[in-house]
Amino acid sequence: VQLQASGGGLVQAGGSLTLSCLDSGDAFKNHAAGWFRQTAGQEREFVAAISRGGGSRQYGDSVKDRFSITRDNAKTTLYLQMDNLKPEDTAVYFCGEYRTGLIPSQTTDFAFWGRGTLVTVSS
Repeated sequence: VQLQASGGGLVQAGGSLTLSCLDSGDAFKNHAAGWFRQTAGQEREFVAAISRGGGSRQYGDSVKDRFSITRDNAKTTLYLQMDNLKPEDTAVYFCGEYRTGLIPSQTTDFAFWGRGTLVTVSS
């Protein structure tokens, strides 16, 4: 598993961004996957997760109804559509994969993750 997130940038509050995460390995379709974010000195915060087939999705309370996670197994790519962004969404966003095909109860328990991409939301 080799993950690379992209798509971060600077956006005004109320704006939108779409993050992408490419898995250059060959096990993407077998693993549930998701996103977490982190700011300096803070614990990682769960953002969203999706099961290996895409039939199950979960979201962190702070992003529900604003963010949407999807995946394209043929392209081994994970996406995060972020709408109505708020300054408190500013963080480094990481994509990750779980060891299982289903989303685990410990949603921050990613087995694999790559470099993050910085999202900055200005007020």
